[in-house]
Amino acid sequence: KQGGSDVRANTTTAVAQADGSFLITGHKWFTSAPNSDLLLVLAQLPEGLSCFFVPRILPDGSRNNIALQRLKNKLGNHSNASSEVEYHEAVGWLVGEPGRGVRTIIEMVNMTRLDCATASAAVMRNGTTAAAHHANYRSAFGAKLVDQPLMRNVLADLHVDAEASTLTALWLADLTDRAMRDERAAQLRRISLAISKYFICKRAPMHAAEALECLGGNGYVEDSRMPRLFRESPLMSIWEGSGNVAALDTLRAIGREPQTLEVLFDELDAATGADRAYDDALAAVKGSFADMSTLEYRARDIVGRLASLLSASLLIRHGHPAVADAYVNSRLDGSWGSVYGTLGGGVDTAALIARATPKV
Repeated sequence: KQGGSDVRANTTTAVAQADGSFLITGHKWFTSAPNSDLLLVLAQLPEGLSCFFVPRILPDGSRNNIALQRLKNKLGNHSNASSEVEYHEAVGWLVGEPGRGVRTIIEMVNMTRLDCATASAAVMRNGTTAAAHHANYRSAFGAKLVDQPLMRNVLADLHVDAEASTLTALWLADLTDRAMRDERAAQLRRISLAISKYFICKRAPMHAAEALECLGGNGYVEDSRMPRLFRESPLMSIWEGSGNVAALDTLRAIGREPQTLEVLFDELDAATGADRAYDDALAAVKGSFADMSTLEYRARDIVGRLASLLSASLLIRHGHPAVADAYVNSRLDGSWGSVYGTLGGGVDTAALIARATPKV
C-alpha cells in the first residue's frame, strides 16, 4: 500500500461536508504516536493534497473513525509507538489552503528534523560520555584505558563529532527562533537544517557503534544501555526524510531559492582567515557547484561537505580551540580515516578527553 517519502502520491481522500468538516478515508502505512490527541493528516481534495486536523476524540465525546491496524515491530525506538492505521470517514478539519498540504505541514516536518539532529547529537554525547567514563576506570594490560595512546585517539575523535554536532544543533535551535522574525535567518535555516539533518544523523550510527566498542563485551550487554543507543541511532536519519531525501531537499532549496546558498556561504565566509585548511575546503566546495549537470549524482558528497564546513565554522567562531583545531584538521583536509581513532598528530587529546569525561 502507498506510503513513504513520496507524499504527493498519497491516495487518502477527503470529502467536504455541509458543516465545514471533511470525511477522510484511506490507509496510512506509518503513523507515529497514534495515541496522540490529534493527528495532522494529508489527504487529496480536488485542488490537490491538503492538510487536515484529525482529533482522536470528537467534540461530542465519541471516538473518531481511526482504526489501528498494528504497531510496527521496529529495530529500536520502542518507547514511541509507530503504527499502521486506516481512516473510515474519519472527521477532520482543513488546515491551511486546499491543495497546499505539503507547504502547510512542512513546518511540523522542519521542527521534527531539528529534533532528529538534536537527538543524534545527544546520542553522540551520551555515547562519548559513557566511553570516557569507562576508560577512566577500566584497566587492561597494566594501565587504565584512558592512559593508552590508541584509546586516547578514539575517545578524542568521538568527542570531536559529539561536540561539533551539539554546537550545530543548538545553533540550529537558536536560528529557528530567529527565523520567525528575520527573513535572512529563515533562508539560512532552510538550507542549514537540511544539510545538518542529513550529516549529523548519518554520523550517529557509526559513532554509537564505536562508543559501544569502547566498553568491549560489556558494551554489547543490554545492562550497559549502549545497545539502546545503537538501536536508536539509525532512526533519526530515516525520520522525516532519509539520507537521499534530505540531500535532494537541499538541492531543491538551492534551485527554488538561490539566495539560501548565498546566505549559507555568507555564514561560512565569516570564519575565514583563521585556518588555512578551512579556507581551502570552503573554496573547493564553492567550486563544486560549477558543474550543475551532475549535481544530483554528487548530492551526498556536496551536502556532507557543506555540513562539515558549517560545523567547522561554528567551532572556529564559538567553540573550544582544541575541538575546532581537531575538527578542521581531520574532517576537512581529507586526512581523517574511515573509522574513529585515526586522528593525526598534533591534536590536543588531553583537552578533548577532559571535555568528554563526566565530572564526578
